[in-house]
Amino acid sequence: MLDQALRAIAEPNRRQILHLIQTRELSAGEIASGFKVTRPAISQHLSVLTAAGLVTYRMEGTRRFYRARPEGLEELKAYLEEFWADRLQVLARVAEVEERRPKDDGTPGD
Repeated sequence: MLDQALRAIAEPNRRQILHLIQTRELSAGEIASGFKVTRPAISQHLSVLTAAGLVTYRMEGTRRFYRARPEGLEELKAYLEEFWADRLQVLARVAEVEERRPKDDGTPGD
C-alpha cells in the first residue's frame, strides 16, 4: 500500500482533495466545484485515492460522500519517521565526534 499511497499523493490535485476532505465529508460534486478540471477527472482522482486506501466514501441515494482516511497514511508516516530517525542518529553520532574533537582556541600555534 505504501507505493500506492505515494503514487496517489504525488499528484497535486489529489493532495488538494485530501486536504478538502481531511476534516469533513463532501460529495463528489462539492469536491469538483473547487477545481478547474472536469468532474470525470475528479472522479478518477477519487478512485485512485480510494484504491490507495486514503479515502473512503458512503452512499446516500445516488450520491457519494467522501472522507479522508488518515490511517491510510500510517504506513507512509512510519516509513518517513524511520527514514528521519536513521538520519537523526547519524547526525547525533557526527555531533558527538565533533564534540570530542580538540577545540581550536584561536591562539597562534608553535
